[in-house]
Amino acid sequence: MDIRELTEGVSVAPQIAVDDMAAIKAAGFASVISNRPDGEEAGQPSFADIKAAAEAAGLQALHMPVVSGQIVQADVAAFGAALTSLPGPVLAFCKSGTRAATLWTRSQAGQRPVAELLARTNAAGYDMGATVAAMAETAPPALAEPNVRSDIVIVGAGSAGIAVAASLLARDGGLDITIIDPADVHYYQPGWTMVGGGVFDAAQTKRMMGPLIPDAVTWIKAGVAEFLPDADAVVLGDGRVVGYKRLIVCPGLELHWDGIAGLKDTLGRNGVTSNYRYDLAPYTWELVQGLNKGKAIFTQPAMPIKCAGAPQKAMYLSGDAWFRRGVLKDIDIQFMNAGGVLFGVKDYVPALMDYVAKYDVSLNFFHTLTAVDGAAKTATFKVGTPGSDPKEVTVDFDMIHVCPPQRAPAFIRESALADAAGWIDVDQATLRHKTYCNIWSLGDVMNAPNAKTMAAARKQAPVVAVNVLADIAGKSAVGIYDGYGSCPLTVERGKIVLAEFGYGGALLPSFPEWLIDGTKPSRLAWALKAQALPQVYWHAMLKGREWMAGPEKAPL
Repeated sequence: MDIRELTEGVSVAPQIAVDDMAAIKAAGFASVISNRPDGEEAGQPSFADIKAAAEAAGLQALHMPVVSGQIVQADVAAFGAALTSLPGPVLAFCKSGTRAATLWTRSQAGQRPVAELLARTNAAGYDMGATVAAMAETAPPALAEPNVRSDIVIVGAGSAGIAVAASLLARDGGLDITIIDPADVHYYQPGWTMVGGGVFDAAQTKRMMGPLIPDAVTWIKAGVAEFLPDADAVVLGDGRVVGYKRLIVCPGLELHWDGIAGLKDTLGRNGVTSNYRYDLAPYTWELVQGLNKGKAIFTQPAMPIKCAGAPQKAMYLSGDAWFRRGVLKDIDIQFMNAGGVLFGVKDYVPALMDYVAKYDVSLNFFHTLTAVDGAAKTATFKVGTPGSDPKEVTVDFDMIHVCPPQRAPAFIRESALADAAGWIDVDQATLRHKTYCNIWSLGDVMNAPNAKTMAAARKQAPVVAVNVLADIAGKSAVGIYDGYGSCPLTVERGKIVLAEFGYGGALLPSFPEWLIDGTKPSRLAWALKAQALPQVYWHAMLKGREWMAGPEKAPL
């Protein structure tokens, strides 16, 4: 444990352990604040465990998670208010202590001299020079001279961001491109369903970010705090300003764990799990292996979400495992869906219903998960069709797999780029912003009416790339996105229903029907798509040309 004092009332520290609480109490602290999101890395204790240990030791505990490089003023204000309301002294921690020190520094703006802020943080081992410089900037960000300029700026280094960068460079290797993303690690998120089904190891889905970003691209390891589209600039969380000629926005979406009461306090224990987090997917498989009888609940929230088939895939793979072990007859599988249909494209429903019958799944539509009590092993749902007076139903469980509600990140929702629902507002064909003609968006964060899948980003990336290049050349858009999305619905180990579709539910198969009929379960489709190891994905990320040869093609 490495506690570093900032003032008599506030100290910061790198990640603390559950077993440290007694020592923290003995050191005189009355409260702890965690500034680290759950699930940042494997082995990290959850806040629920931190809180339980803290309270057992007589400490108050508060969770105020922030993303590195993405701290906004609302976070600072909340941190400052917590220092006032919590009993002191207070110990704040994150992975290294830097985020906690940054929040404290910014919360003291105007209350302490700059020299004192720098002296105290430097003495604690944290360099807050850039933070203090940003605080001292008096000119509005829109008028500030950019610290960095780039012809093309891409916000987000997930599947969409790296793919569009690779696709641009495959067409013009001399482009000046900058990617902005604070993450150290890149995850192959579709693989987490397979981890939860015992097919992959979690480590197969994780790579360091740096080697995946094309060599010709400048990487700014920071988060975005604000967009200034009228000034062609982006403001970073540390106060720096990045200017651009053209902007591509694709930071992905946000998992809204707090949208379900009690969920964060019990994730990863008490039979509560989710394949939507790297550190929890192995727990799903642990639960599946350990359950021999009882009730297993699988939930799906209201749209939009990442890959509408993923909550079902967790259910089918679990059912298959129980079927193979011969215990399925003793397990009551309940699928709680906030929507009114099993799958939004009706052509694929008959094949899925065969597996619903095989695993004896009870389908419960218009059931929205609102709360989880892990200790009591109960889940509460709001039940009712749209326009009706909903009722509340509480169901017990032995295991529950939760798909959390999802939304655009706050810095997107609150920006001038967002529509009324908080998503980037684009033309659904060209993926160009409807208001700002030098901005494009792709991936999960934009508002075109397509499925939010990685397969969709695969088709969107070359569309955006060729349209950006056309704009640079002074020409009209040439790439058209047809709404393509793909959801390989794994219905048992080694067999999938390969759902491929576009806008309006139109079927858009990648293979001739004589080879693969996507509306029927197929082992060949599994071999070609679902069972491909994540290494194929990493190769595709690095080799944009092989993965996406152009807007008219979508090779596997």
